[in-house]
Amino acid sequence: MNGEITMKRRTFSSDFKAKVAKAALKNDRSVKEIAAQFEIHPMMVSKWKRQASENLFSVFEDKRASNKNVNYDEETRSLYEEIGKLKMQLNWLKKKCGIASEH
Repeated sequence: MNGEITMKRRTFSSDFKAKVAKAALKNDRSVKEIAAQFEIHPMMVSKWKRQASENLFSVFEDKRASNKNVNYDEETRSLYEEIGKLKMQLNWLKKKCGIASEH
């Protein structure tokens, strides 16, 4: 390696990030103090605090409403598939019976 120093990038768990962000959101200490406590760069504290505050609304989002939309989309897709199959069957029957198509 010719005396090169290789630094391995640290990874942090979501629990650790949440703990840091929670401490930062309290606003009772500076970013530098929090960074020193958790032994991380102050930029990480700022980044995780910003992410936490931007995504905080999703914690209180009504999950039932979003699940209804997902179910509605799946049901709609399923119904359109069924309509397509029925149209194909109808056209096949019309062709076999000699009935002219309306299209």
